[in-house]
Amino acid sequence: MITRLILIILDSAGIGAMPDARDYLDEGTNTLGNIARAIGGLSLPNMEKFGLGKLVDLKKPPPDGIIGCYGKMAEASKGKDTLTGHWEMTGLILKKPFPLYPNGFPKRIIDEFEKRIKRKTIGNYAASGTEIIKQLGEEHVKTGYPIVYTSADSVFQIAMHEDVIPVEEQHRICMTAREILKGDDAVGRVIARPFIGTPGNFKRTANRRDFGISPFGKTLLDDMQAAGFGVVGIGKIHDIFNGQGVSESLHTESNLDGINRTIEAIKNKIGKCFIFTNLVDFDTLWGHRRDVDGYVKGLKEFDGKLPEIIGSLNENDILFISADHGCDPTYPKHTDHTREYVPLLIYGKKTKRNVDIGLRKTFADLGQTMADILGLKPLGNGKSFKKEIMQPRTL
Repeated sequence: MITRLILIILDSAGIGAMPDARDYLDEGTNTLGNIARAIGGLSLPNMEKFGLGKLVDLKKPPPDGIIGCYGKMAEASKGKDTLTGHWEMTGLILKKPFPLYPNGFPKRIIDEFEKRIKRKTIGNYAASGTEIIKQLGEEHVKTGYPIVYTSADSVFQIAMHEDVIPVEEQHRICMTAREILKGDDAVGRVIARPFIGTPGNFKRTANRRDFGISPFGKTLLDDMQAAGFGVVGIGKIHDIFNGQGVSESLHTESNLDGINRTIEAIKNKIGKCFIFTNLVDFDTLWGHRRDVDGYVKGLKEFDGKLPEIIGSLNENDILFISADHGCDPTYPKHTDHTREYVPLLIYGKKTKRNVDIGLRKTFADLGQTMADILGLKPLGNGKSFKKEIMQPRTL
C-alpha cells in the first residue's frame, strides 16, 4: 500500500510552447530545450534515466534503461503563473485569470494603500525586481517610501530596505496591501521583497514572503488532511495555498536548502504523508534574470542530488517531479513566465519502468492520480493515470 507521495516542482522548468502561447506573446519558448540548444547540449543523466530526454530535446542521445514513467502536461487554466499551476495540479482549474496591471496599479489602489500605511510610495510600474532596486533603491533609502512594482504576473510587489523598514513592518505593509486587493483587484500574490546594501550594491535577501489568496475551492491537500495524511510544504508551498491544506511548512533559503530539507523529510516523516516541495530559484534567480548559466548550474545541482533522493525512498513511496510553467531564459521578447508544457517524471519501487503516459490535457491529471493512488475521493477535474504507472500487484 502506498503511504507517502513526494512531489518536487522545478519552478519554471517548461519543455515547450503550448498551442495558445501566441496569446501570451510566448511563441517559440522552450525553457529546457532552448537552454540545451544555447549551450550545445544539456547533460542531466539522472533525470534522463527517468525519461526527461524523451520529453524534450536536450541535444544528446537519450540513455538506455529508463527507470521511470514520463509524460508532459498541458495547462487547462487561463494564465501562466505559480498559483495557477500549483492549484491546477491539486484539482482546481481557473476559468478566469488573475488580474494583471502591466501599466501599474490604478490611482484608487495606490491612494488607499498610501493612506493606510501612512507613507508615500514610488515606482508603480512593471519591472524586474533587481533592476527596480537599482533604479529606485537610493531614493527609497533617502525617503523611506516603499517601492511598488508589478510584472506580467498577477503580483503586487513591494521592495523595502531592511535597515529602512524592518522585515516585520514590511510584512505588515504587505498584509495591508493584501486587505485592499480583493474582489476584481484580487491579484494572485502580494510579495515582500526585502533588500540590503548600498547604492550600486543593493541585494535582495532570503526574507521574501508571499501573501497569496486561498484557493477558491478544496484541493487535493484538503482531502489528504481529511484522510489523515500529513501535508508538508517545503519552500513557498504554504504561501501558494495561503496555508490551506498545509500541516507543516518549512521555509527554505535556496534550492539546495529545499532539496536537503526534502531529503530530511523523506527520511524522518513516518506514516501517511505528502511531501510537497517548490524549488523557486530556477524561476526567480535564473529564469526571470535570463541567466542561462545559473539555470544550468541549478539543474545539474538538482540532478546530482537525485540519487540521494531516490535512495531515501522506501517501498511505499512514489516520487513525482514536475514544473508549474515556463520561464525561458533565452527568450528575447520579455523576462516573464512563459506558457509552456511541463514535464512529469515518476519513480517508485512499485511503479512501472520506461512507460510513456503521453500528453495529459490538464495538470489536474496529476492530482487525480495521486488521489486515486491513496484511495481518496475523486477530484472535480483531471483523469487518473494510476493504472498506467503502477505495477499490477499494487493495484
